[in-house]
Amino acid sequence: MPVSAPQDAAVRTERPERPGPVLDRALQIIGAFTPDRRALTLSDLARHAGLPVSTVHRMATRLVAWGALERDQAGRYTIGLRLWEIGSLAPRGLGLRERALPYLEDLSQVTRENVQLAVREGIELVFVERIAGSRAVPVLTRVGGRFALTATGVGLVLLAHAPAEVQEEVLARPITRYTALTMTDPHRIRAALAEARARGYAVSDRQVTMDALSVAVPIHDTQGEVIAALSLVVRHGTAQPRTLAPLLRTSARAISRAISRA
Repeated sequence: MPVSAPQDAAVRTERPERPGPVLDRALQIIGAFTPDRRALTLSDLARHAGLPVSTVHRMATRLVAWGALERDQAGRYTIGLRLWEIGSLAPRGLGLRERALPYLEDLSQVTRENVQLAVREGIELVFVERIAGSRAVPVLTRVGGRFALTATGVGLVLLAHAPAEVQEEVLARPITRYTALTMTDPHRIRAALAEARARGYAVSDRQVTMDALSVAVPIHDTQGEVIAALSLVVRHGTAQPRTLAPLLRTSARAISRAISRA
């Protein structure tokens, strides 16, 4: 009669848990890059991706061959142009930007101030375009960058017109404070959202930096839904929101018409 193997031996010979799918690991590697981590060595890439070095080396080699990553002379990895090419196909990115850009440029030439275009992505905003005036106040934003919905003018517009469940999720989370004047009280933010809906524009006064004032208005699609927000960011004390809002509304209406003709 054959002797059965001890139970602990069966445990020892059990196959290890299978690693995650190849796509999941590839996304972990790509997701390791951030605005503060644009170039990573193999060991850094493995650490931030949470994967073994051998796995990252194998996957990174394939990603470089495809064009999703690039490798410089020092052996550091960066995001490849192929990802930028594919990302530019997003209709809420390049498509919106292409239709809006002539009007953004006109607004920039008239005001000589920072002009920004943003869309909502989940509970954050993403800047689709930014045109900086030659003598405009410095801003913390960049094209493709994400930001909180509660601090900027465009963020307040997008949040004001977001579904109720999105508003509740945003206000239930910790709210980042950028300056001493940043609104972090959910009750104050709700009031600001109601005011933005009532008057048709939102104001962010020194909430991101102490020298900047932002005024923003919504951009609508053919169904009247708010799909983006347009803003001017000026140096605090140089202009009043009520004087900037009409300029923004004119540009926003033109962009909305351009979208409807597409």
